[in-house]
Parts: sequence; structure tokens; C-alpha cells
Amino acid sequence: MNVTKIFVPAVLFILIVIVCLMYGLPKYNVWQQEMAGKAEMAKAEQNRRILVEEAKARLEAEKLNAEAEIERAKGMAEAMRVENGTLSATYNQYLFIRTLEKLADKGSLPQIIYVPSQGLTPIMDLNKALPKP
Repeated sequence: MNVTKIFVPAVLFILIVIVCLMYGLPKYNVWQQEMAGKAEMAKAEQNRRILVEEAKARLEAEKLNAEAEIERAKGMAEAMRVENGTLSATYNQYLFIRTLEKLADKGSLPQIIYVPSQGLTPIMDLNKALPKP
């Protein structure tokens, strides 16, 4: 008799657990998939926001670059006005030196530079540029 008093409640408990699992596991799987979907949507939304912010930053940078180019052009126009619309040999040398400085900053300074003797704009042989280190 003692065995049946322990066996029947144990079997009954196991059956109740099995029925609960049969009902609960599908519900849990649905809930888990829903949570995974929400997490994926949140990640996609965050990635979209990042892309939008990067695009806005690129747009602002381009606007600033355009403004800088306009200011540079105004400066060149003012320099031309000061020169009375003509380029002197001294101004040509100044522009040439600025060009060389820009090339040096990029690491592509030409190896040979031809300088005409009649005050014309210097010519650079870019085919024989120094190799980059």
C-alpha cells in the first residue's frame, strides 16, 4: 500500500508537468520569436539612424567644402584685381611655390622641374615624380 500512495501522486505530478509543458512550450517559443523579432527591428532602426546621421554629416561637410571653394575663388579674384588683371612673374612664382607645397604635402613632389628663362609659368615634369616612401 505504501508504494501506491507514493506512486499515484508521482505519476499524477509527472502527467501534470507533461501537460503543462505541452501547453507552455509552444507559447514560450512564440514569445521568444516575438522578442527576437523586436530586437532585430530595433537593431535595423538603429542602423538606419546611423546611416542618416552619416549622410547628414557628409552633406554638411560638402557644403562647408563648397563655401571654402567659393572663398578661395573670391580670394583669387581679389588677387587678380590687385594685379590689375595681369599675372606678373612674381605672382606666377608665388603660385608655383604654393603648388609645390601642396604636392609635397601629398608626397608626390616631382623629381625634375623645368623653369623657363623668360619669366613664364614654371613647368613640372610629373612623369618623373619621386616614388612614395
